Amino acid sequence: MTSQISFISIIIPVKNFERTIEKTFEYLLGLDYPRDSWEWIIADGGSTDKTIEIIKNWRKIYPFIKLVEIPNCPSPGFARNKALEVAKGEFLFFTDADCAPCNDWIKEMLKHFKKDPQIAAVGGEVFTLKVDPNNLVEAWCQHFRFNMVSPRYGFIKEGYYPDFPEDPRPSDVAGHKAYFFGTCNVAYRRSAMQGAGAKFWERPTGEDMNLSYEHRSKGRKFYFAPQAKVDHMHRADLKSLRKVWVTYGQAHLPLIEKYVKKNGLEIILQSFNPPRSFILPAPIKGFIYLGNFHLMHVFAFLSILGLIFNFIGASLFWKIATFILAALTLYFLYQYVKWNFGMEPKSKFFTWCKMKYLTNLSFIQGGLKDFKKYKILCIEPSF
Repeated sequence: MTSQISFISIIIPVKNFERTIEKTFEYLLGLDYPRDSWEWIIADGGSTDKTIEIIKNWRKIYPFIKLVEIPNCPSPGFARNKALEVAKGEFLFFTDADCAPCNDWIKEMLKHFKKDPQIAAVGGEVFTLKVDPNNLVEAWCQHFRFNMVSPRYGFIKEGYYPDFPEDPRPSDVAGHKAYFFGTCNVAYRRSAMQGAGAKFWERPTGEDMNLSYEHRSKGRKFYFAPQAKVDHMHRADLKSLRKVWVTYGQAHLPLIEKYVKKNGLEIILQSFNPPRSFILPAPIKGFIYLGNFHLMHVFAFLSILGLIFNFIGASLFWKIATFILAALTLYFLYQYVKWNFGMEPKSKFFTWCKMKYLTNLSFIQGGLKDFKKYKILCIEPSF
């Protein structure tokens, strides 16, 4: 190992990943980086399948693999913190046991760290790796660009993330301007993490967002490097995918509680590009997105009311109003589902619509789940 080559740690939390973990290991072995200059730290949170057996078999061949066992682990963030306690790398690379980094993943990340010592984190793009070519949920995730970074922020190009606002709005923390790197594809400078006193929080979800904000709120630089690609093996069934979206929405309330200081509801109009927003004075914090998903429901409800009024003998005004409301319902319904017309096979069009609708609904359910606990209102975006 020469002085020019940095020693790195690759940290992966796992729990019952026997389906994909060996595929991840195979891709990691193919990375273009000296094997005496890295360590893999696998933090197992209490697997009950063959995950630990698989890891131990690989350790017999590759001594740079370290296993940290955490029985009854409360969260992925807790597991990552336990891995950090033993990590020795100058740079800390994070991915998951259902991910496949590209060949030059490490070198592409390190290239940007070396150019600017003020960069605290570099994150790359995330694509879909289908395990089963016939799995419809995986196909939907690929079409949806699930977990991709660039589309989340208006198809941004390579470069620095914007500075964290001094007085962030809810959408700066948990909405369309919430610039963060997911832990499926990010690397942190160890000295920056220590200097910021940052670590993963131990809540069930949102730990990657919180870690990003702990750095960015202290002025640390983040750099988006789309060529540092990772392919993600997503959930294989709709129930599991919906569960993920519930947790995504659920994570937003504690984030807003921590980083947004002022009360008020941010109303975000998604029909504009980029979305426009304003603050509505209120005794609570949070946001309300208004997009195609929300508007088709609002106008459908009003249409039903109009039909009821017409049934009991309403005036001509209500008849005309009901017709307009029904037309608006159909318009926003079309706007919501039209993206699915491009999916193959076209014979599964209604399946694609069902997946889109139910995952969006799950996202909104997650944002509302802990309202009583936090007194924070999050009406999540329309897809």
